[in-house]
Amino acid sequence: MSSFRLGLVGAGKIVRDQHLAAIQATPGLELVAAADPHTSLEGVPGYASLEAMLSEEPSLDAVAICTPAHLRHGLARQALEDGKAVLLEKPPGATLAEVEDLKALAEARGSVLFAAWHSRFAPAVPLARQWLSERRVTGIEIVWHEDVRVWHPGQTWLWEAGGMGVFDPGINALSIVTQLFDTAFFLKQARLEVPENCQTPIAARLHLRDGTGVPLDADFDFRHEDPPRWEMTITTEEGRLELSGGGRRLVLDGEVAVDEPEREYPELYAHFHELLTTGRSDVDITPLRHVADAMMLGHREAVAPFKE
Repeated sequence: MSSFRLGLVGAGKIVRDQHLAAIQATPGLELVAAADPHTSLEGVPGYASLEAMLSEEPSLDAVAICTPAHLRHGLARQALEDGKAVLLEKPPGATLAEVEDLKALAEARGSVLFAAWHSRFAPAVPLARQWLSERRVTGIEIVWHEDVRVWHPGQTWLWEAGGMGVFDPGINALSIVTQLFDTAFFLKQARLEVPENCQTPIAARLHLRDGTGVPLDADFDFRHEDPPRWEMTITTEEGRLELSGGGRRLVLDGEVAVDEPEREYPELYAHFHELLTTGRSDVDITPLRHVADAMMLGHREAVAPFKE
């Protein structure tokens, strides 16, 4: 098995909650350094910047960029120009143009670029896709509710331009549904609730349709008391599919088909290792495009200020 030396950029909550354990559990990946100007990881050589890490660790094969979204483009360009493969936490950038620029740069340099939509690696997603491929869908309903104070404590960047607000978790649902179907969906209407002291929405309701008129309705809300509701219901002419737990539990026509522990990030890093081994990229911007459409076309309604 090929082995690759990996550096992390950013050492915040998502790195400590998910990335560290997943990297350690992935054969063929070795975490050798981290770059973050504000904190460090125990047992891992730390640097104040990506530039310093690249300078002191020239044997790095790849970097995983886990900073807030508005910082990712410049960091990813720097890593790609230094000849490194790049994994981008979701969302892969603050804008479509940023991600398209990185994709073009990776292609020009023959480098690996991975837009890591982690929810696509939930255990029930593959069987759900297979089951749906054999049926005619008539409707899709998404409920993605969580408590921002529990899941994103102190992350004020979520409420600034480029932070995405409730679309930060909501895009996970969009990444699943766009993995389940090859059919394109188009935004028809969106309602965004934006706190008076924020620039991004705390709740959003989207109404999309595919080319044949199949409806997709999504309800995202950051004000839901724990435990979260990460659920998707898909009706077909031949039965009903229910996906819950963010994609770890699948019920088909009332019968439990999958109910497994969450293992998104180990599967994600196994896929990244495969990309590194084969020299391929995996960059899908469809979920981000849906968010961009909602932010551009959505009706904004001011609501009470957000208080941490």
